[in-house]
Amino acid sequence: MFNQIDGKKALLDANRPLPKYTVKSLREKLLLEWTYNTNAIEGNTLTINETKVVLEGITVGGKTLREHLEVINHRDAITYVEEIVQKGEPLSEWQIKNIHRLVLKGIDDEYAGVYRDQQVFISGANHIPPTPILIKEEMEELMEWYGLEKTKIMHPVTRGAMLHAEFVGIHPFIDGNGRTSRLLLNLELMKNGFPPIVIKVQNRLAYYEALDKAHTQNEYDDFIQLVETEVEDSLDLYLSAIDKRV
Repeated sequence: MFNQIDGKKALLDANRPLPKYTVKSLREKLLLEWTYNTNAIEGNTLTINETKVVLEGITVGGKTLREHLEVINHRDAITYVEEIVQKGEPLSEWQIKNIHRLVLKGIDDEYAGVYRDQQVFISGANHIPPTPILIKEEMEELMEWYGLEKTKIMHPVTRGAMLHAEFVGIHPFIDGNGRTSRLLLNLELMKNGFPPIVIKVQNRLAYYEALDKAHTQNEYDDFIQLVETEVEDSLDLYLSAIDKRV
């Protein structure tokens, strides 16, 4: 299933380390596109160029404070995820709460990094998240699943996609679950040597439908395939940098 991306990753690994400024520019490009798309999926109206300006510390007229904070917070959350990867720290509930705390910082400090105490519903989805009383138990089960030996031998793309899908199905927080789930997906990919991926806003419908299918029918193939496509896109971007060196 993953022969093509495994081959591309092997080629990328064989050409590492990439030049310092190539890595820097690739990171900046993906950070911008990741931040723009993940926020746009959730309804942020900043364009990609406006997102770039906000990341540079400039305020965009006519846009809300929340939209600006969503950009800055997401950048900070990416930095935190990168630190986890660099330190080789195992994933924990504490880290997940810290990621979410950064996502919602200054937007809703009362619920930043705190499991929800109210029932929520996902707009446009048939799946209904568990009641608040079940969240702690389900998150503990998610972490237990993540630590199982059979999970550890899954392909990183499958494991990352499943982690994302299961987490967002629990919907443990009042807000910011989507952004947090995509950060967790990339955390898992990056821990395994893959570049981060971008779930593109133009694929939002297919993304939501694949997630709802996973949650209501226990069918994950569509979502895993969607993630696989984005993984290949990111690998192709990195490999294009190698081509230009030859």
